Amino acid sequence: MANIIEQLCARAKADKQRIVLPESLEERTITAADMALRDELADIILIGNREEILAYAQKLGLQHIEKATIIDPATSEKTEEYAQLLTELRAKKGMTIEKARQQVLDPLYFGCLIIKSGDADGQISGALSTTGDTLRPALQIIKCAPGITCVSGAMLLITPAHEYGDDGVLVMGDVAVTPMPDANQLAQIAVCTAQTAQAVAGLDPRVAMLSFSTKGSAKHEVCDKVIEATRLAQEMAPELKIDGEMQADAALVEKVGQKKCPGSPIAGHANVLIAPCLEVGNIGYKLVERLAHAEAIGPILQGIARPVNDLSRGCCVDDIYKMVAITACQAQAAKK
Repeated sequence: MANIIEQLCARAKADKQRIVLPESLEERTITAADMALRDELADIILIGNREEILAYAQKLGLQHIEKATIIDPATSEKTEEYAQLLTELRAKKGMTIEKARQQVLDPLYFGCLIIKSGDADGQISGALSTTGDTLRPALQIIKCAPGITCVSGAMLLITPAHEYGDDGVLVMGDVAVTPMPDANQLAQIAVCTAQTAQAVAGLDPRVAMLSFSTKGSAKHEVCDKVIEATRLAQEMAPELKIDGEMQADAALVEKVGQKKCPGSPIAGHANVLIAPCLEVGNIGYKLVERLAHAEAIGPILQGIARPVNDLSRGCCVDDIYKMVAITACQAQAAKK
C-alpha cells in the first residue's frame, strides 16, 4: 500500500508546485505544511498574518514554517491587483470594486486569485471550511477546465485484494459532488476520472462504466444513460480505453468479464470505475473502505482548470500531507 504513496510523493518532489493552504491557523493544516516543507514536497503558500502564523508554529514546535511563503491579504501589495481581477471576472454578476476589496480578504478567495494570476498552482482547504466554501471561489475565479461543465470527485482506492485493478489500486468517481449526472455529465466524469488516475496514481486508465446491467442484460432508462455516456466519453476522448455498461463483477473479475462481456478489453481488467450516480459512488467506496479494509484517499476534485481540493473536516495531518502531493501531481498534469 505504501508503494503508490511513495511514488506519488516522488513525482511531486521531482517537479515542485506552489500549493496554497489558506487555513493557515488550523493545527492539522499548519502541521502538514511543516511536514511538506521539511520533505520538500511542494512550495507552500500560507495565507494570513506572518507574525501570528510563525508564533502559532512555534507554539506547536514546528521547525520549517519559515520556509513557506506567507501572504497577508490585509497588507499584500498584490491585494488591489487581485481585487481588480475579481471585479473583471465577476462584473456580469454585479461585482463592484468595493465588494471585491472586501471579498479578497477571504483567504479562500485570495488563494484562488493567486492561482488565477499564475502565482500559484493549486489550493487545498476544508479542514475548517465547507465543501461549498471551498468550491465557490474556485468556480467563480478559476472556472472549469476546457470542455468541462461539471465538477466531480474521485477516490483513490488501495485495496489488499491485489488481483483487482493494478495490483489492488483503483480510482472511482464520482463520489463527492454531482448527485444525479445526466449522460453528458457522466461522460465528463469518466474522462476526468481517467485523467486523475493517470496524473495521481500513474495508471494507464481502463475505464468501466458501471450499471446493474451488462451489455443490455437489463432494460431501464438508467442503463440507457450509462450506454449514452459511454458513447459520449468515447467521442470526447477517442484514445481512452473505456467500455460499458457493465456490472461491477464483470468490470473487475476476469472470468466473469469474459462470460458476460466477451471481447471487451476492459471487462475483468478495469482500474477506473465510474458510478452511474453520486449515491452509488459514495456508498460503494465507503463499503470497500470499511468491509475490505481498503485505504481510501480523497475525494480528489476534478474538472477545475487548476486543482482545488476539499478536505474532510474530520481529516488528519497525514490526509492533508497526501493531498498536497496529489494536488501537486494534478497541477503538473494541468500544465501539460
